[in-house]
Amino acid sequence: MSYISIAEPMSWVGWGAFIALVSAAIWMFATVIWRRIGYLRLGVPTIFVRHKPKRRDGFSREVLGHRRLLNDIRSGFMHLIYFYGFIMLQFGAIDLIWKGLSGGQRLPVPLYPQFSWSQELIAALVFAAVLYGAYRRYGEKLPRLKRGWKPSLVMWFIGSLMLTIMFTLAFERLTEGNDAALAAKYAPISELLSQLLQKAGIQAQSQLAHIGFDLFWWLHLLVLLGFLVYVPQSKHFHLITAPINLWFRRNAPPGRLTPLDLENEDAETFGAGKIEHFTQKQLLDLYACVECGRCTNVCPAASTGKLLSPMHLIVKLRDHLTEKGASITSKSPWLPAGLWQGKAGSEQHAHVMGAVIPAWEATNGGDSEGISSYRTNIAPTMSVQSAAWTKREGVKAEDLNLIGDVITEDELWACTTCRNCEEQCPVGNEHVDKIIDMRRHLVLMEGKLPSDGQRALQNIERQSNPWGLPRAERAAWIEECENKTGINVKTMQACKASGQMPDILLWAGSMGAYDSRSRRVLFDVVRLMKRAGVNFATLGHEERSSGDTARRIGNELLFQELCKENIATLQRYGVKHIVTTCPHTFNTFKNEYPDFGLSTDVKVEHHTELLARLLQEGRLTAKYALEERVTVHDSCYLGRYNDTYEAPRNMLRAIPGITIEEMERSGKNGMCCGAGGGLMWMEEHSGSRINYARTEQALEVKPSVISSACPYCLTMMEDGLKSMSQSDSVTARDVAELLADSVFGFGN
Repeated sequence: MSYISIAEPMSWVGWGAFIALVSAAIWMFATVIWRRIGYLRLGVPTIFVRHKPKRRDGFSREVLGHRRLLNDIRSGFMHLIYFYGFIMLQFGAIDLIWKGLSGGQRLPVPLYPQFSWSQELIAALVFAAVLYGAYRRYGEKLPRLKRGWKPSLVMWFIGSLMLTIMFTLAFERLTEGNDAALAAKYAPISELLSQLLQKAGIQAQSQLAHIGFDLFWWLHLLVLLGFLVYVPQSKHFHLITAPINLWFRRNAPPGRLTPLDLENEDAETFGAGKIEHFTQKQLLDLYACVECGRCTNVCPAASTGKLLSPMHLIVKLRDHLTEKGASITSKSPWLPAGLWQGKAGSEQHAHVMGAVIPAWEATNGGDSEGISSYRTNIAPTMSVQSAAWTKREGVKAEDLNLIGDVITEDELWACTTCRNCEEQCPVGNEHVDKIIDMRRHLVLMEGKLPSDGQRALQNIERQSNPWGLPRAERAAWIEECENKTGINVKTMQACKASGQMPDILLWAGSMGAYDSRSRRVLFDVVRLMKRAGVNFATLGHEERSSGDTARRIGNELLFQELCKENIATLQRYGVKHIVTTCPHTFNTFKNEYPDFGLSTDVKVEHHTELLARLLQEGRLTAKYALEERVTVHDSCYLGRYNDTYEAPRNMLRAIPGITIEEMERSGKNGMCCGAGGGLMWMEEHSGSRINYARTEQALEVKPSVISSACPYCLTMMEDGLKSMSQSDSVTARDVAELLADSVFGFGN
């Protein structure tokens, strides 16, 4: 683009001011980051292992492709504009700053007119994205998004940056003699603005035009540097920490918990009772948080009126880390300190969580078909969390209890460990392990947990089942199975005595062994395995609880005792292949027992995986048609923990007559039934029941059958149907039961 500059290079005074401002901003930016790194170092040292090559593609998809952000297509696309717009606009910012310093000289960029056009287009798109973001937050009022001056500040920063760019370019048009036609072609927005400015009385190449250019040039620089200083002191620190967090995320199976070394005589505590008990990687999660609310939006606890909000959990831990880190290191987290801290001495004020519960109102009026309504709604939880997390005068962060003053016990015991929060998080945060670590501290160090949870743990410890039923009755299902199916399931002990060891160990689990409803599923699995010619046996009275419930509640000691006992039994019989009907047991054996000595050569399968494979191999044939409209409820521990979504569906697709109707929330975004994390054995004391909300979601697609592949889920869905008086028209059934009806004929 041709032009005749009439500007003068910046004076020495201007250069001095420019250097001083830039130097101060960079110093504050670097200092704030360095101080926060100091806070992270308070955590348990972590070896930050770089990704294996196979993870780099995932890193690219998350950071460059915004894979999880695009789960919400509108917000994701808006963020893509922000992300790539800012990257591209940095080249324009360098060009613009150089013009102000040099008196109008442009950078030697190839195809400069086209470059100028792209910069204006991108600036306009980013500004439009800012307006849309404001609409999403304050127009649509999405419940997951915070409102107020702090969440809005970044929109003012970005919007101001875009406006100062456009007005600086517009005044540049007025300060130079340029080809109007060429400018209109390659600088359409700034040319239009310059024409409007001329109509307002600012003449081209006038002194006022020069003053306008200088004014908006300096404003742009100040906003840019202000944003630079603001980023590491706000949630936008994620621009730096999120890629690092994603790069160093764990390569372990999703949700696998870190074992505690309970034999460490030097250990002063177990679990996380203080913020510094978390690992440095766990603390990095806190600074990577975007505060987008996607985690809370899908949380079954937050959706049904419990106090837990995964986003607020992370934010509160982050605020506490910052305040306690500043107190311990005597390094203020804010620069300029006076501007951000407010009045002197405010460093002695710390955030404290108030004792509150969400004001939940369940809509139970019913609809035209008489179905009660248990709609999910995160608004009460979002509102009360925001109001309760406040600074208290005269309180030092070092004097606060992590559990109680920062994170309440109600929040910790509301988590179902479903990991939907982690599945939705665009920056790779892991919420569940932090909750379990705090539960571990409560249980192991303070002996505190809900009474019903305590009862379940005592029963598991004494009788190896949550009900406290006699351990001697654990093998009673074998006799009942023979009476009802005619199949005598052999025990591993008997097989070893005869010298004929089976190919597969069928692990009944506590639900299959003791619960009458779950036994029916187990019997159908036995029938199907027998029909397919599978050589299998069970442990019978030698079987123990897998320990999943104990571990998720926080009793790592009991879990490790059960784990080691079970592993010794498996090794004694040389077991190489395990099949179980419980996704919780499946996950524990497959992903957590190897940490304690179970060989990775031992194959662990869920019964849906085995049966789907037997169907594919032609060893089972689904020949009888079942005219059923089936919706699939995905077990969290089968799906999100082990990425097994298709096996149950493949079983259903193989059955003639079945129509599958997916719920709105299914697959990776399926909602938890409410039984995970030990909550199967604990009552919900606030809001509405999670399983009621999930059952209603299933009923929305008008199924005749709600299918599952988990004994916990089956129990929860049946309870939900009974509560809504729908059990006569809709049934809850395991997919193995449906397959058995098709293979053997209904009622056989």
